[in-house]
Amino acid sequence: MTTATTPAQIPVPPAEKRPSGRSAKLRTRPPLRLSRVIYSALAIAVAIGWVFPVYWMINSSLLPNRTLQSFIPTFFPVNGSLNNYANTLEDGTFFSALGISLSVTLIAVFCCLLFAFLAAVAISRFRFKGRKSFVLAVLIVQMLPAEGLFIAQYKMVASVGLLNSIIGLSVIYTAAVVPFTIWMLRGFVAGIPADLEEAAMVDGLSRTQAFMRITFPLLAPGLVASGVFAFLQAWNEFTVALVLLPAEAMQTLPLWLRGFIQASATRETDWGQVMAASTLVAVPVIVFFLIVQGRMTSGLVSGAVKG
Repeated sequence: MTTATTPAQIPVPPAEKRPSGRSAKLRTRPPLRLSRVIYSALAIAVAIGWVFPVYWMINSSLLPNRTLQSFIPTFFPVNGSLNNYANTLEDGTFFSALGISLSVTLIAVFCCLLFAFLAAVAISRFRFKGRKSFVLAVLIVQMLPAEGLFIAQYKMVASVGLLNSIIGLSVIYTAAVVPFTIWMLRGFVAGIPADLEEAAMVDGLSRTQAFMRITFPLLAPGLVASGVFAFLQAWNEFTVALVLLPAEAMQTLPLWLRGFIQASATRETDWGQVMAASTLVAVPVIVFFLIVQGRMTSGLVSGAVKG
């Protein structure tokens, strides 16, 4: 005859002590992998190496020339001032060069995106005779060295009376950037299915309306990414501007920056003013990147999906 065991008679094992508070959080936190620590340290080192030249340029622009020529480097502008910027801007040539650079760059970017966009749509959406030859020609033109075209470009621009003009330089910049921009935008257009346009046409839209309302908004990141490339090429270009703008009154910012080195040919180079001028040239590019960085990142990623 068995006797029933009451719940009170069942032995209960002692409860394990559980850590509480901060010790509990430390034990539940997943351990860091050694590879993750190494990659993080490597990423920080690369970031510092990339940022340091920019920091050194800004730091040097705040220091007097005698401090920069010292054998002991000054890493922090404790006693710095804005005198170098004031001396750089006192003659007013910076704002003239800034206006010319902005005009040339904006015209080149607008024309480049317009022509490249139309060409990319034609290559990706239509099948026509000579399509493959056109694509190959675009690639070959992109491979030509810019230096080999200087004489032909100079004679062509001079023959139509566009030397020392914003229009003449903008035309050359547009022609130089369009081939690569076509290749960039071609990948974006090909990555958008044509079925979206066909579905919109079934709903009653024309081909043009379907493209402008459905496809074109999806191409905005690609246009921004291509526009950034065209902007950088036109803004930083030096050699073509040097050939096509021989007049001293017509200078882009890279040519204006060269003037500080030329002015130092008969005297000691004032590196403080050179660094201040370099900082002023870089400011518009930084502002432009801050405005379009979100669109640019998504555009570069989406353009790499399909081409």
